[in-house]
Amino acid sequence: MTESDSTSAPAGKNLLSLDPAQETEFRKKVQEVKKKRPKKYEKLTPGVIYLGHIPQGFFEPQIRIYFSQFGSVRRVRLSRSKKTGRSKGYAFVEFECDEVAKIVADTMNNYLLAERLLKCCFIPPEKVNPKLFIGSQTQFKKPSFPAVKRYNKKRSVQERRKMTSKLLHKETHLRKRLAQKGIDYDFPGFAAQVPKKKAADMNTSVGSQDLTPVCTPTVIERRKSMKIEEGEDSDTEIVIKATPAPKKSKNKKKAKSS
Repeated sequence: MTESDSTSAPAGKNLLSLDPAQETEFRKKVQEVKKKRPKKYEKLTPGVIYLGHIPQGFFEPQIRIYFSQFGSVRRVRLSRSKKTGRSKGYAFVEFECDEVAKIVADTMNNYLLAERLLKCCFIPPEKVNPKLFIGSQTQFKKPSFPAVKRYNKKRSVQERRKMTSKLLHKETHLRKRLAQKGIDYDFPGFAAQVPKKKAADMNTSVGSQDLTPVCTPTVIERRKSMKIEEGEDSDTEIVIKATPAPKKSKNKKKAKSS
């Protein structure tokens, strides 16, 4: 192998201009083009879009399949109700490239889908919540015992009392908060719906379901003390009416005289 062959081998990799006078300018332009050329393993910045006015039946699988025609979809988050599991009508879709996300936002905004106008907009990266897509990879499972069934179920007497006490406690707390803020607002609330307990009358007979029976000594002494206190407090005079003597019949007098 000669010296001319050894020098020509590495020189073949370098680009040469046809005009030797413009060799320096040509090399500068080649270097500028190499700098502007994107790298093979350059990471793409992901982009997130907001999707609103979603029709019913358009869930996570359908959203992923439909928007994959624009580009690769990384994650989909459909907002659902925690109580019923139904869709709330809005979602967030993350694309692998932010440029694709901007194109989708411009294309799909005010797009008619299933008699609804979709609302689509691009979300800047600084406004995207880092916890937005937590749990989006897990498959959604419909709740087996939703809140509607829990609320409408048949309750026992103890459960009803517990529920009413909770509602009344929340209502009193709300009234205190309004009073602290200087808001004079009166409303009936749950307290008006709860039946008031009647005062127990001592003269009425006690039923078999009550805690104390009818003829216990404590009940008798309590009744006596109540009557004595009523007599001491009252200033009214006690009038005693004498019963008239029975009249003798005339027939008996005639029988004695005869």
